[in-house]
Amino acid sequence: MPVGLGDHPSPPLSRPAATFGGPPASGTGASLSAAAHVALGSPVAPATGSAPAPSAPVSVSTGPVEGMPAHIDQLFHQMLDMKASDIHLKSSKMPMVRVDGSIATMPGRPPLPGDKLLLLLESIMPERNREEFAATNDTDFAYELVGRARMRCNVFRDIAGVGAVFRQIPSKILSAKDLNLPKACLDFCQFDKGLVVVTGPTGSGKSTTLAAMVDWINENRDDHIITIEDPVEFVHPDKNCLINQREVGTQTKSFKAALRAALREDPDIVLVGEMRDLETVAIAIETAETGHLVFGTLHTNTAPSTVDRLIDQFPTDRQAQIRIMLSESLKGVVAQTLLKKKGGGRVAALEILIVTHAISNLIREGKTFQIPSLMQTGRGIGMQTLSDSLMDLVNRDVVEAEEAYDRAPNKKEFATLLNRAGIKGPWNEEKH
Repeated sequence: MPVGLGDHPSPPLSRPAATFGGPPASGTGASLSAAAHVALGSPVAPATGSAPAPSAPVSVSTGPVEGMPAHIDQLFHQMLDMKASDIHLKSSKMPMVRVDGSIATMPGRPPLPGDKLLLLLESIMPERNREEFAATNDTDFAYELVGRARMRCNVFRDIAGVGAVFRQIPSKILSAKDLNLPKACLDFCQFDKGLVVVTGPTGSGKSTTLAAMVDWINENRDDHIITIEDPVEFVHPDKNCLINQREVGTQTKSFKAALRAALREDPDIVLVGEMRDLETVAIAIETAETGHLVFGTLHTNTAPSTVDRLIDQFPTDRQAQIRIMLSESLKGVVAQTLLKKKGGGRVAALEILIVTHAISNLIREGKTFQIPSLMQTGRGIGMQTLSDSLMDLVNRDVVEAEEAYDRAPNKKEFATLLNRAGIKGPWNEEKH
């Protein structure tokens, strides 16, 4: 059975045949296996030479149900065939999928009883995560669907019972050319040192963009790359670079612990999957200052707000020092959001901040509110606002104007751009 990256195959579950519908286990585990088979709607042969198997709980169906999966992989394959990015599983509800950004019911699948769902989830959950789930009621791990995709998995409990969300990570790493990344993004990949931050809301494609940038480095440079992720998503083969990928909770205790250790592991480039706390941010900035190229992610919506978020992580008495350090180490910010494409699929709109001497001075002096105006005048060197990127997608007929307007963080500015282009819509009447 495939397991998450870095996890050794876990010991058999207490219900070894539950997932696959095989015969009941012999010996002391027979009664547990029988109960598991009943939960899955599979026929169970009566045990011989032992006490009768316990009867199934009243709430569990004893007969097969049409469309009920025997293994969770069946749901994953159907999800991928539907070109869905996520699948949501909830006790006593039909499976739901996210296709092109919208939630829809997975066709042909009945509601999943809570006990059945738990068995499906336990069948792919590494031992460490089963223990964590039992203790905390939620856990994260990765799972590989051989030959098709990897899954970023989160299992949790809510008021309905057990639930789970799985996001597909394509087996094939999309290249910078596939994603049509701007030249400025590739310029960031050529720095010898400094901090580059890729930001955006959850599900905006940050991991895909970073994977494409790391892949470009892997093909065009000869360096040592260390990635620290939770969990590892895209798996990079060694091309021209040596790549070590470490998973938080499996190969390292935390982001900050792995980042500190990375300084003793002779890296040229370090990727931090998420700069989620003050200490991780501080070490990332220090690592960038000491001659390494550091890539990191944050959950912010625009490039200027990313700078503010990095500084605001620190206590007031340290912020002046951090402004100075950040003004010297920050090289660029890529802020992105995903939009529905005309005809299906999704496309990213990118805001790009390149830290010039003028931008660096604004950061040092605490005048980040002036950054957007400098981005407007910096288009010639590759800077662009999110409004610029959204308008480009509209002009190229890639997305609908209404979709772009809904995603614009500065609706007044974007409405002005749409009006200048002669595009009419609800923004003409709305007050901003």
